[in-house]
Amino acid sequence: MKVQDVMTYNVQTCRPETNLADAAMRMWRNDCGVLPVIADGQKVVGMITDRDICMAAATKHRDPANIRVREAICGKVYACSPDTDIHEALKIMQQKQVRRLPIINAEDGRLAGILSMNDVALKAQGGRQAELSAEDIESTMRGICAHRELPLAKQMEPAPQMTTA
Repeated sequence: MKVQDVMTYNVQTCRPETNLADAAMRMWRNDCGVLPVIADGQKVVGMITDRDICMAAATKHRDPANIRVREAICGKVYACSPDTDIHEALKIMQQKQVRRLPIINAEDGRLAGILSMNDVALKAQGGRQAELSAEDIESTMRGICAHRELPLAKQMEPAPQMTTA
């Protein structure tokens, strides 16, 4: 089974200069928790999640309408192509601890869609002999959810201070 058999094709996106309020509204209206960030003719330069938006708004102490997507993304993009074997894509998700992968055409480098764990779960079938099984999902989720060691600098950062009105 290939990624193209499971992925979502109609994907909402945003640009680095999009503000977080607009990005959040796109997620809300389209019932999704991530937007690929595109620049230079559909080239994926990052991913913004609903969590990224919340954390940026909370830690920057600014209105989300005044924070740009480029300020909240890390810029690392883990991806695969539509013709990647689904198990290889799950391995990437597990190793990189991501729940979603942008799917990028190998020919032109443009965004073709997105593969999410939701897509995978809806396509999975029962039994060990299934091409995509519940065991595949469980194994991938275990890898994604495993606790990571925080870099020492991050461990020593003081928590953001809360202000009261």
